Amino acid sequence: MSQVLFKNASLLDPRWDEARGGYEVLVEGDRIKEVSDKPIKAANARAVDCGMRTLMPGLIDCHVHVFLSEVNIRNLENVPLTLMTARAADLMKGMIDRGFTTVRDTGGADWGIKAAVESGLIVGPRLFISGRAIGPTGGHSDSRRRTDTGAPCGCCNAMVYCMAVADGADEVRRTVREQMRQGADQVKIMCSGGVASPYDPLDSLQFSEAEIAAATDEARNFGRYVLAHAYTPEAITRAVSNGVRTIEHGNLIDEKAAKLLKSRGGYMVANLVTYFVMKERAAQFGMTADMLAKNDIVLEGALKSLEICKKAGVKVGYGSDLLGQLQVEQSREFLFRAEVLKPLEIIRQATIVGAEVLRHEGKLGIVAPGAFADLIVVDGDPVKDLKLFLDQGAHLPAIMKAGQFHKNALK
Repeated sequence: MSQVLFKNASLLDPRWDEARGGYEVLVEGDRIKEVSDKPIKAANARAVDCGMRTLMPGLIDCHVHVFLSEVNIRNLENVPLTLMTARAADLMKGMIDRGFTTVRDTGGADWGIKAAVESGLIVGPRLFISGRAIGPTGGHSDSRRRTDTGAPCGCCNAMVYCMAVADGADEVRRTVREQMRQGADQVKIMCSGGVASPYDPLDSLQFSEAEIAAATDEARNFGRYVLAHAYTPEAITRAVSNGVRTIEHGNLIDEKAAKLLKSRGGYMVANLVTYFVMKERAAQFGMTADMLAKNDIVLEGALKSLEICKKAGVKVGYGSDLLGQLQVEQSREFLFRAEVLKPLEIIRQATIVGAEVLRHEGKLGIVAPGAFADLIVVDGDPVKDLKLFLDQGAHLPAIMKAGQFHKNALK
């Protein structure tokens, strides 16, 4: 089994409070075999001198959409699945170029694109897929126009392929089962209105309690869990009270809802960058005035939501939720969070907490024997300068996933 020995590294295991110099890390196959502050004996290993740069775990983004390649998702109506897949390949390469070695797709990515990445046909991060995001008629995942009378074909309409509509507990149960049959790692449901959907108010309560309970029951029976799109305290409370494990967005969360989420051992996956960047640039890509007005509402609560969750002790994962051409801004999430959180807190959200969200504690997000060899080398100490994660990976001379170099500019 091939070995790689990282030498002369300043090691940042996010469980520590700071990077520690003089470390070596031995990779064997797709795992980390040894971590030591003393020289490691490995005569047959390929040596990589880090030059006292920071060696740390690969980053984890817990809210991406690799198939949603348009800012105005209405434009996906004319995108066939072949073009959608080709665009996804380009978007995923960008993600791993930026140091994100693992991502959780929260609606759209299927077992086929995951298999393509795992087999090396497409370059990209580890994918945890949700299959089609599920919502009720008229909700955030109902892609029909008001003039549509039936369901459009999913084979030539990328938007339809990424979303599903189900009404009533029995239909929700069947649709959830179908996503899991198709290999979903987790199930995505809609519990409130959304920004990118034109017809549903943000404060609308979408799935009923019985429908949510049906989804979480089926996911639990299959060894999976449910994540819920939810902005308002009412939507968050309804979701968490009925078994939802992770809340996506949560911009308008209040202290009471945050305490409930904490008491149930749940997580929030915040996405600040998407709202700031949509305000800056989404109009030029066709996002409508109605959508942008809703964006302004959730943007107002974005930073405050992090403060509320921190006070309540809710663990928050790193998420970007960017659409289409805006996905290049994925790493700016670090800077927006830095307005209310310390750099190390944010790095932990993008590593340790992300691994917990994915239920891969001890396998991802740390540098320790037995963990997957998903590693990045940084030109400096990101705890002191989060801007090192910017510029499309320009400050990451080495990126490794599963023991294989995606990039290595070190001698």
